[in-house]
Amino acid sequence: MKTMTQGDTRVAHLPTGSYYSPSGEYDEMHRRSIEDPEGFWAEQARSLDWMKPWDKVLDWKAPYARWFVGGKLNLSYQCLDRHMKTEVKNKVAFYWEGELGDSQVLTYAELYRLTNNYAAALKRLGVKRGDKVALYLPMIPALPIFMLACARIGAIFTVVFSAFSGQALADRVEDVEAKVIVTATGMHRRGKILPLKDNAVEAASKCPCVEKIIVVKHTGHHVEMDPARDVWLSDILAECDEYVAPEEMDANDPLFVLYTSGSTGKPKGILHGTGGYSLWIAKTLQWAFKTDAQTVWWCTADIGWITGHSYVVYAPLELGLTSVMYEGAPDYPGIDRWWQIIAKYGVTTFYTSPTAIRMFMRHGEEWPAKHDLSSLKMLGSVGEPINPEAWLWYYRNIGHERISISDTWWQTETGGFMISPTPGIQAHPLKPGSATKPMPGVDVAVLDADGKELPNGQTGFIVIRKPWPGMLLDIYRNPELYEKTYWSRFPGYYLPGDYCMKDQDNFLWLLGRADEVIKVAGHRISTAELESAIVGHSAVAEAAACSRPDEVKGEAIILFVTLRKGTTPSVEIKNELTRHLRATIGTLATPEEIFFVNLLPKTRSGKIMRRLLKAVATGATIGDTSTLDDGASVDEAKAAFAELTDSAHHYKTSEKKPDIK
Repeated sequence: MKTMTQGDTRVAHLPTGSYYSPSGEYDEMHRRSIEDPEGFWAEQARSLDWMKPWDKVLDWKAPYARWFVGGKLNLSYQCLDRHMKTEVKNKVAFYWEGELGDSQVLTYAELYRLTNNYAAALKRLGVKRGDKVALYLPMIPALPIFMLACARIGAIFTVVFSAFSGQALADRVEDVEAKVIVTATGMHRRGKILPLKDNAVEAASKCPCVEKIIVVKHTGHHVEMDPARDVWLSDILAECDEYVAPEEMDANDPLFVLYTSGSTGKPKGILHGTGGYSLWIAKTLQWAFKTDAQTVWWCTADIGWITGHSYVVYAPLELGLTSVMYEGAPDYPGIDRWWQIIAKYGVTTFYTSPTAIRMFMRHGEEWPAKHDLSSLKMLGSVGEPINPEAWLWYYRNIGHERISISDTWWQTETGGFMISPTPGIQAHPLKPGSATKPMPGVDVAVLDADGKELPNGQTGFIVIRKPWPGMLLDIYRNPELYEKTYWSRFPGYYLPGDYCMKDQDNFLWLLGRADEVIKVAGHRISTAELESAIVGHSAVAEAAACSRPDEVKGEAIILFVTLRKGTTPSVEIKNELTRHLRATIGTLATPEEIFFVNLLPKTRSGKIMRRLLKAVATGATIGDTSTLDDGASVDEAKAAFAELTDSAHHYKTSEKKPDIK
């Protein structure tokens, strides 16, 4: 298979059977969803169990959409109760694997019993419909159970990523006014125990709204308990089974608040509802991955992010799938931990991030080759645009050139997949690096800075022209910010904030955040374009691009690069990479500096923290690193930058940099 660069419009020549022949089914389904959205979504919504039917499918008063107005349902019921009437009752819901090698199997019937018991425990502590609960837990079964329990009783929850600090937790708890924090004694991470309970106590001390801290025993180490505030989960669970009737929730009642990074530095709370969100995530999972009763699904995302909410917890359970849930790091205690898990549980559908794929690329093909991955039938990608080289490595070494990849594009705000291949409807031919086509109900355009639609082949802002069922209800307690952030730039259109290009076949190529752009001598280059280009070189495993101020050019390009196994940093490699960038993008892509490092700073979910590298490159304050997976990565970048003449880290190019007019 020929290596392809980002924006290449050629179709990948996948073997027969890896995707379905075009039949027009997708085109017809998408057309109906855009021309008659109310009729289309009314038809789709009949797959849910409604306690009361809706009065109106869509009430659209821009920029607010309210779906299935007047309808009543409960998401916990969708995930559990309705399966108690079918053979799904005795099916495995979760295979849970701990970092220490411990494991647990939960059937749907057991998950149903525990959810009712947890819901009753919350009610005994005074949590009622409309109250707020903060869930600050590691990737253990208690986390999805509490999410289901909150949905069952109508409590609005916010999951706070377990790597956040006590202060970061306090910021979110205070904003949402959580009555209860649910946490664990600690969490396992790369052989260490992180003190979650201590962080929860710190947060509670700063938030008068907190009445109780529920603590799950997990790590076994001693923690101090305040008898007036802290309770062990085991002490408040009933010794016998309990039943809690699911609340009849309005389709537009809030389900959860999930905080994302804000441009002001203050996290903004994305508010999602019940009805439209429930339908959207279930349908998009079916369409993007062609799930069925035999699917063993593994989404590697942490539940602290939207991917975990939608595609670890709720959508797989709505569809009655068996899922894998893993507590630990992808390469601990061995580089092949993930491949071991796939073989152990017979995973059929594997969904992970491009940064994780590139990490494994760096370690070499021999690690996945040690394990039987023949159970896999579909692969997926999430989190950021996947560069063609990572796509091809994934396809060859994990999929063994026999199965397709659903590269999905979406956001916290969208609730679920927006652009993706759709083998569950009719699969598109695949192009490595392209997320392909919009999901049914997603009306996409690419605009220039003045709001004019661009012709195919030109890069601009992606916008969504019509509401879709999974869209956010609002920014929590900040409607002004909601309108300003997503709707003010192009009135009437939702602005995700990403760059995009539509090719000659109407395939969509997502090019990263519009604000992650380096302006060199008046020319704008996205960090995603730079990173994709340099990773296209056979010597490079991963790369992160950032910039620093330059008196002449405005900004100068700085690259941090990790090399593939067997490649040694050298001035020759530096020059070769510089030539490669010039040939791939142009002379304006000439980097000011290239630093070779062993690690790039990443979050536990696998995203590269470019702001930390920019801080290193500019000498700015590093700031909060609570989500950083390995602090050694920042230390190494600092050392590399501080020792510009140290050949172990930094190689001056011997080639003359061109003048850029």
